[in-house]
Amino acid sequence: MKKIIFISVLGLLGCNRNTQIHPPVGGVLSQKDLDVSRERMKNLNGLERQQIQDWINTQQVKYYSTQLNYWVNAEGYDKRERRQDNTLISYSYELYDFDQTKIYDQSIERRDARFGHFEELKAVENALRFIRNGEEVTLLVPSSLAYGTYGDEKKIDNDIPLIIKLKAL
Repeated sequence: MKKIIFISVLGLLGCNRNTQIHPPVGGVLSQKDLDVSRERMKNLNGLERQQIQDWINTQQVKYYSTQLNYWVNAEGYDKRERRQDNTLISYSYELYDFDQTKIYDQSIERRDARFGHFEELKAVENALRFIRNGEEVTLLVPSSLAYGTYGDEKKIDNDIPLIIKLKAL
């Protein structure tokens, strides 16, 4: 019995000594933690941008970089007239990984969404501001503008860049 108690105490002490404390989601982080996180995202974004650019170089379709840090297959896209807040738009999109495997069987579709009042991926919301009615575009999106470090908690893992086929209905 003494051996079991001794081993249990050693195990608890061993676990306690190397445990790193993480604040809960929404908790307060120190400046050092924020700096580490910022540097990680900067490095990840640079790596993903290079990987996306390498992928673009193998494609026959031309993609253009936008001001928000994603690519679109329409030249001068983000220089078009911008849709204003409170205007309505109906749209659908499909998500793919960079192996061009469709992630969800069903398209994601929204009817009469009002700008400034709906939550969407940053790149999708930005692209919808410039899309023409009936137009279909393909977006190449780094993970920071997609589902980020948490994923969608379903089929999309963390830190995954996406191909988004977006259409204004």
